[in-house]
Amino acid sequence: MYSPEQRRTLLRVARTSIAHGLEQGRPLPVDPLEYDAELREERASFVTLNERGRLRGCIGHLQAIQPLVADVAENAFNAAFRDPRFPPVNAAEFDALEIHISILSPPEPMTFDSEEELLRQIRPGVDGLILEEGPYKGTFLPSVWEQLPDPRRFLAELKLKAGLPPDYWSEGIRVSRYTTESFSE
Repeated sequence: MYSPEQRRTLLRVARTSIAHGLEQGRPLPVDPLEYDAELREERASFVTLNERGRLRGCIGHLQAIQPLVADVAENAFNAAFRDPRFPPVNAAEFDALEIHISILSPPEPMTFDSEEELLRQIRPGVDGLILEEGPYKGTFLPSVWEQLPDPRRFLAELKLKAGLPPDYWSEGIRVSRYTTESFSE
């Protein structure tokens, strides 16, 4: 669990990275040594941007690859300027952006013999899922349960996001779960 001050710091880094991107065209450079030890730990994060309650960008990492504070700075920039679903954020939108940060636990592979068994193991409202099948891959953060509260529909929509038909099933499907600590401005 991150302290309220650490959460505020990460939200400030995210917003500053977007402002830096508007001015310099690149993420805010951060020196992890200037931050609390917990913010220097390698952790995976996602940064979600909303504008007036609507998704405006969401980018992140599923695996920890760098210090958390650097991951948040990079993902905030990428959510604002490199999410292929949206045009880059412009200066007129900046003040209206709502920033949401999700810090992921390490993914845990799930073991199952059928789709029904997988559905019984999924914890609605708790689990984020990573679905993989050959070259296809998709994830839903736990916050997606708010829009898709039914496990069967959650899984079907995740398959679609990964590029598979919603009723697709094979013995080769791999699913991992993770949880998040999430907070926003």
